[in-house]
Amino acid sequence: MELDEYILSHIDAEGELLAQLSRDTHVHTLRPRMMSGHLQGRILKMFCRMQRPKRILEIGTFTGYSTLCLAEGMPDDAELHTVEIDDEIEEFTRKYLAQSPAAARIQLHIGDALAVVPQLGGTFDMVFIDADKRHYCDYYDMVFDRVAAGGVILADNTLWDSKVYDGHSHDTQTEAVKAFNDKIAADTRVEKVILPLRDGLTVIWKK
Repeated sequence: MELDEYILSHIDAEGELLAQLSRDTHVHTLRPRMMSGHLQGRILKMFCRMQRPKRILEIGTFTGYSTLCLAEGMPDDAELHTVEIDDEIEEFTRKYLAQSPAAARIQLHIGDALAVVPQLGGTFDMVFIDADKRHYCDYYDMVFDRVAAGGVILADNTLWDSKVYDGHSHDTQTEAVKAFNDKIAADTRVEKVILPLRDGLTVIWKK
């Protein structure tokens, strides 16, 4: 699209490591669309620049593109925990995470986030949710009390290819995303906005 091309030509470049990861993801994975990509990656980095989180949690690593972008923007004394359920992609992902300048402060956990995250301990200043849509409400409930006041929760794919509002889609994942959106809209403990970026990015600020 012309608009996408214009935007990408007027924002910061993604860098060679991310460009190579993007190419390899498209060649070696079945669903490369799951990757955050250039524009969303720059936005994630910018959120980190503005929020300056000391501890970040990512639920859903995939090949690590968003992880690397979050790591680019986090302060030098911050740490990032990222959780991925698919152990078959672990070797591919670790290879790229190891090339980050912040590699020593990135911890990849393989397993179900609903089992892994409660074992991590401590609180988080930023959480990025981009995993199984059927569990978005569960992820939110799991992390909420562990997000510091003034912290941010980001949830990806919340427009779900327009299915959440087209009136025709009633599959399990669509219904789960709709339930999540309704839950966040009704939650008075937070301020929230949905950005119509790619497939929808919800920004949630904890009061």
